Amino acid sequence: MHKQSFAAITSEQPKTLILGSLPGDLSLEVNQYYGHPRNRFWKMMFEIFKTEFSEDYEIRNQLILQNKLALWDVAHSAERKGSMDVDMRNVSPNQIDEFLNEHPTIEKIIFNGKKAYQLFWKYFEKKTFIEYISVPSTSPANAQFSYERLIEIWKKAII
Repeated sequence: MHKQSFAAITSEQPKTLILGSLPGDLSLEVNQYYGHPRNRFWKMMFEIFKTEFSEDYEIRNQLILQNKLALWDVAHSAERKGSMDVDMRNVSPNQIDEFLNEHPTIEKIIFNGKKAYQLFWKYFEKKTFIEYISVPSTSPANAQFSYERLIEIWKKAII
């Protein structure tokens, strides 16, 4: 099944770009980044930035913008049955080099999970002025990391 990512959410002068692989089926269905109710991304971000949690997607987007972040996926599109990253085939990458050129304030790229990290290095070359950090996926499929441990690791990467 052919699936496509969303447009990037970005502040005017982002300092950090968070890259996922490709939205899962539930996220695509609700047309929201990390739209699966058990994905820990949004809950974790609100906690890291000491802000009251909200289910409202506009407020979630504002959290990204207010903290000089950008949110996107490495894959622009791919064939994938279901939502598991291991099932991704025929990946077409997003235009991340162009995005970085348009946003020269980006100093750090954080990869939400191994697949995002692997895909990025398959299609893009390292820029010397950017720090690259791979963190455990916030996906509900990644049960080996507790919520508390995820926050600890992500907070170190983001702050």
